[in-house]
Amino acid sequence: MLGVSGSIAAYKSAVLTRLLIKEGTEVKVVMTPSAHDFITPLTLSTLSRNPVLTHFVKDESGRWNNHVELGLWADAVVIAPASANTISKMAHGVCDNLLLAIYLSSRSPVFFAPAMDLDMLKHPSTQSNISNLMGWGNQLITPGFGELASGLIGNGRMAEPEEIIQFLNQFFSDQKLKGKKALVTAGPTHEAIDPVRFIGNNSSGKMGFAVAEALAREGAYVKLVSGPTSQLTTHPHVEVKKVISAQEMYDVCRDIFPVSDITVLSAAVADYRPLARADQKIKKIESSLVIELVKTPDIAAELGKLKKNGQIMVGFALETENEFANAEKKIASKNFDLIVLNSLNDTGAGFGADTNKVSIIDRENRVKKYTLKSKQEVASDIVNAIIEKAYA
Repeated sequence: MLGVSGSIAAYKSAVLTRLLIKEGTEVKVVMTPSAHDFITPLTLSTLSRNPVLTHFVKDESGRWNNHVELGLWADAVVIAPASANTISKMAHGVCDNLLLAIYLSSRSPVFFAPAMDLDMLKHPSTQSNISNLMGWGNQLITPGFGELASGLIGNGRMAEPEEIIQFLNQFFSDQKLKGKKALVTAGPTHEAIDPVRFIGNNSSGKMGFAVAEALAREGAYVKLVSGPTSQLTTHPHVEVKKVISAQEMYDVCRDIFPVSDITVLSAAVADYRPLARADQKIKKIESSLVIELVKTPDIAAELGKLKKNGQIMVGFALETENEFANAEKKIASKNFDLIVLNSLNDTGAGFGADTNKVSIIDRENRVKKYTLKSKQEVASDIVNAIIEKAYA
């Protein structure tokens, strides 16, 4: 699906369409209303060999262009040129034209090639919008440097059609985990005390979701088993399975694990649960309350016992003291190939934050330390370590 927004660079969309057809792809073009001021639908329809789409309603009969079907049809959505206006709407969930409705409905990788004047591109609002889109897994095709329509010289030129084709080919051919199956756990677990209370922790699930999407970007098909969290993913290769308790997470993981090539256990699983769950809300009557706790299943250890040759297991260790010694013990006891260590003593790391600072340790106790980064960047580092360990 080639999206064309209102920009003088829309003339390049004709060349891009022709090159996509030469690559053997089927191309459907959707234009924003303002794009018609820069290039005619007839040109793009002739080159793509498909009708160009612009409006929700096809004709006076009331037939409509089904944006949901169109979003699901596409294996890739390429928005080129992507104007500052369209980028802003994408970043804020605005849905006032057919292109944006298709974007919001699509489950495929999305690529966007900005085209605008240099000061518009540098503006903090535009940079924030681009950063948000990339943080959600959309792929930025970096604009080039040169003379702009305003007569100024700087960054903002839409990438040349040949560069966009090269970017797409590289994205789809260089996926190092293509065809691999992955299992990822994320978030906390909640262990019920009564119908309204539970034992849990402050895990947001951000790290696990970022790892799942990083694996998917490398071509893996991911089953993400998540405890209670507000995190969402839109990547088409990530299937989310929601659970609440440690026992539920263990049951689901036990079923998925035997066919998983890669397992990343990033969930913060509760170590204990109440022995008995009260059927009714516990009233505050006595001055003290004793709740007897029992251990929950040790998901990592149990899966480690089932691990076969060729399977890669990655664990997480969140420590507050003797960090490296405790992490190294877990590698052996859980049968991990790699362990990701982060310490609550490091500012900006741990639960809830958008950043993390980790060290990755292998079975030979070799340590690679990383600086404080966004959790998306940390996820990429973890996936690169997996690839280096097993698939390089």
